[in-house]
Amino acid sequence: MSILRLILGDQLSHDISSLQDCDPDQDIILLCEVREEATYVKHHKKKIAFLFSTMRHFATELKEKRYKVDYIQFDDKDNTGSFTGEIERAVIKYDPEKIVVTFPGEYRVLKAIQGWAELFECEIEIRPDDRFLCSREQFETWAAGRKQLRMEFFYREMRKQHDILIRNGEPEGGQWNYDAENRKPPKDGLKIPQPYKPKMDVVTRKVLDLVAEEFDDHFGDLKPFYFAVTRDQALYALGKFIDERLVHFGDYQDAMMEGEPWMYHSHLSFYLNCGLLSPLETARKAELAYYEGRAPLNAVEGFIRQIIGWREYVRGIYWLKMPKYAHENFLNAKRKLPWLYWGGETKMNCLRQCVKETKENAYAHHIQRLMVLGNFALLTGVDPIHVNAWYLSVYADAFEWVEMPNVMGMILFADGGLLGSKPYAAGGNYINKMSTYCGNCVYSVSKKNGADACPFNFLYWDFLIRNKGTLCNNPRLSLVYRSLTKRGDKKLEGIRSDARRFLKALEREEGV
Repeated sequence: MSILRLILGDQLSHDISSLQDCDPDQDIILLCEVREEATYVKHHKKKIAFLFSTMRHFATELKEKRYKVDYIQFDDKDNTGSFTGEIERAVIKYDPEKIVVTFPGEYRVLKAIQGWAELFECEIEIRPDDRFLCSREQFETWAAGRKQLRMEFFYREMRKQHDILIRNGEPEGGQWNYDAENRKPPKDGLKIPQPYKPKMDVVTRKVLDLVAEEFDDHFGDLKPFYFAVTRDQALYALGKFIDERLVHFGDYQDAMMEGEPWMYHSHLSFYLNCGLLSPLETARKAELAYYEGRAPLNAVEGFIRQIIGWREYVRGIYWLKMPKYAHENFLNAKRKLPWLYWGGETKMNCLRQCVKETKENAYAHHIQRLMVLGNFALLTGVDPIHVNAWYLSVYADAFEWVEMPNVMGMILFADGGLLGSKPYAAGGNYINKMSTYCGNCVYSVSKKNGADACPFNFLYWDFLIRNKGTLCNNPRLSLVYRSLTKRGDKKLEGIRSDARRFLKALEREEGV
């Protein structure tokens, strides 16, 4: 009898565990474009097109290897629109001995898969996703008994385990972390290379036509389309990053420049998260660039930390804490997501630029996501449910396992300090230091109060006042709260007044 092997849209790796021991003469490989997955949040048009095109190219590669592939396109007339519905059709059609699938990236998909055995009276084999360097069981063992689950200590273990940037048992250069060297602000004269933009083929053009017709009401620009959609293209993008951008990645990884959405970042998370690239091969290529003298240690270590440290760590946190984690709201934030996140009018240039680039590219780099878009949601008290849905919707590299811990832990402090030891809250000075946005803004970043003051300035202090009962005992905020107590009643009332005015205008969807 045959085995039915389901490949999900973020599992596009030829060595995925669900394809190991696949019999090309008997087994059926099933890939499905289903409405349920494209619309459970209204994903960015470009994100849907990227995944559909990549899935179609992957299916073609499997067929070229003479595997039996049943590929369900979105507009197939019998498409049920859900994984469960398509599995039911496949079970009726093929009567498989069992269904094999690699462990999914989202909790809701796992629960659906676990219900199929009873629903279809068929054995379901869920295999580990061994593309990750740290298994769920290994992470649970690491986390057991620890009072604090700090990424830095997990990262060091991963470096040792995989012998990356290690010399004679010690970290290369004598330090584990060179983050202090990776915070340079932007400066004039930076020559930022253009990102890789492969040519579209017939498959991708047909997908774009489909998305334009079926998802016209979704957020985001569909064109121009520039994603790699095959492993060969993704490997080329990796090589191009190593050759052209890695050398300056460390220095300017926190910098933001108006009109430069890509900066020196790798733009490889799309391909890592859908399976076209593996984390270990990506880290090894960066490591080799250091040893060959083509990139400095601070850049290479910072990049590798993102890949084998942070990426593995947030996945571990997600599966360790779900499903409760999805409902955390430590700061009791209740505000709805402001319309400006969907392109509504705003006079705040930093927000306007970051939303605009998100709409155009289905991408923004990590400091834009954290310290502009995320910081604003934190300071204004937006409900984590709404913020999670937005980040999951608009970024082409967003899957829940990676998106949710970043939002709940890093951006909103909704988990109460599980990921970060304090909220990543900041006033306008940080954005002014690390970006070129403030020079073209109608608000004055140097003013702390008043109608023309940068809203981040008074919102920052208002956030601390509102959440004093919850945050005042945080040791990393003790200096900030001592500073707050030294402000007179008149200054505090000015902060509250400015914040009330601004937040009311925000609720009325005025162009704040």
